Amino acid sequence: MSLEKILIQRSSNECELCGSEENLSVFQLPDIMENGAKTALYACNTCIMQMEDEEKIDPNHWRCLNESMWSEYDAVQIMAWRMLNRIEADWTQDLLNMLYLDAELLELAKASGDGEEDENKIIHRDVNGVILEHGDSVVLIKDLKVKGSSMVAKQGTAVRNIRLDHDNATYIEGRVDGQQIVIVTEYVKKI
Repeated sequence: MSLEKILIQRSSNECELCGSEENLSVFQLPDIMENGAKTALYACNTCIMQMEDEEKIDPNHWRCLNESMWSEYDAVQIMAWRMLNRIEADWTQDLLNMLYLDAELLELAKASGDGEEDENKIIHRDVNGVILEHGDSVVLIKDLKVKGSSMVAKQGTAVRNIRLDHDNATYIEGRVDGQQIVIVTEYVKKI
C-alpha cells in the first residue's frame, strides 16, 4: 500500500492537524532522515504553506493544535510541537506545557531547530553569508571531489531540496547526479 493510501486511511481523509477535508496531500516532516508513515502526515495546503514558511503563519489557524497535539501518531505530535514553538502567541506556551513527547520523539521534533534559544541555534550560511534553510536550492561554486567515490560534482551544478546538518553549521546534504552527498557550505551559493 502506498504512503498516501496509508495516510488517507489513518486520517479518515482529513488534515491530521486542522481537520480540513480540502486540498490534502502528503507532507514529509523536514529535517528527519527517516521516511515513511512515522515521519509523514496528511495535511491541507493551508497547514503545509504555513509549516514551510514561518512568515505566513496565522496563529488563529493553529488553535486546532489544542486537539490534534493529542494524536496517537508520531508525525502529528512532532509537527504540533514544532508549530507551537514557532507561533508567537500567549496560548501556545500553555499547550506546550501540557504536551508530552518521549525523549526519542522530542529529539526528532527538535531536529528542525524549533524550541532552541536563538543564540544556541545552528545557522547555515552560503559563501555570501545568506542563511540556508531546509528545502532551499543551491549551486556549487567550484568542482568538488566526492570522498569515497570517483565522482566530481561540477561547478554550476544545482542542488535542490537541501537538508541541513543539525550538529555542524558548515555541512548540508543534497542529491547530485542521483547520489546523496554532504557538501561544505562555503562551496555553495543560494539560488
